[in-house]
Amino acid sequence: MSELISANLPYLLAGISVGGQYALIAIGYTMVYGILRLINFAHGDVFMVAGLVMVYASASLPIYVSVILVLVITVVLGVVIEKVAYKPLRSAPRMSVMISAIGVSYLLQNCALYFTGGLPQIYPAIPFLSKVITIGPASTKMVTVITPILTLVLIFALVFLIKKTKIGMAMRAVSKDFETSELMGIKINNVISMTFVIGCFLAAVGSLLYFSNYTSVIPTSGAMPGLKAFVAAVFGGIGSVPGAVIGAFIIGICENIIKGMGLTVFSDAFTFVLLIVILLVKPTGIFGEKSTDKV
Repeated sequence: MSELISANLPYLLAGISVGGQYALIAIGYTMVYGILRLINFAHGDVFMVAGLVMVYASASLPIYVSVILVLVITVVLGVVIEKVAYKPLRSAPRMSVMISAIGVSYLLQNCALYFTGGLPQIYPAIPFLSKVITIGPASTKMVTVITPILTLVLIFALVFLIKKTKIGMAMRAVSKDFETSELMGIKINNVISMTFVIGCFLAAVGSLLYFSNYTSVIPTSGAMPGLKAFVAAVFGGIGSVPGAVIGAFIIGICENIIKGMGLTVFSDAFTFVLLIVILLVKPTGIFGEKSTDKV
């Protein structure tokens, strides 16, 4: 038994770590959907841009200044995307907004391709996160331990903000009934902007943690983590923050256990098989609520 645990401990630790990183991205998907009923397909690419900003900023600035710059630029990018690509289409059919989101995704990827020439950019080592530590029989980076702890701290802070603050109450009101909230005097634009600020901030934190393990960034680096985070949000019940977090940890742990079994080529496929199964069995996800049509 001890040999089995020793052999699989590195994969379990990696799974918990990557699950936390997926959770930080998934929250952005689920919050935007909860407010706007929009799947922000550009969210994974915002995560990728955060990685590239860190690469270029760290080339000429101290590492900790670069970290702050990554957080600020990513948040600004998210707000600009909302104002330019989504706000003008707020009253348009949902398909139009979805196409706009896909367009923004490809725009970010092609801009990244232009600036990098398509070459992998080496992610800088963040001293504290890159430190190697030993846990039992396994050696791993400090980021593996920090990720789940930091993820849970940020999630508790987010839940507090949603439950106990004025802007959080406004977010809950808007997610329940967009039109009535507007009639009651809630500043919809401020609520939506704050939603994108929070989602992009968490994606930036996720990128700092993710690329500390996966040490290069390419224009499509955000595609697979973004898709897996989206699956996590759907699995947990899109619109539910706890559901997105639980779904992300389940996906992260399962895909790394599959790698530990020597089936690495199937680790990505598992995520999408899980999506098909959950849509067949419980389309609203684990914590999703059944939608009701108003008459």
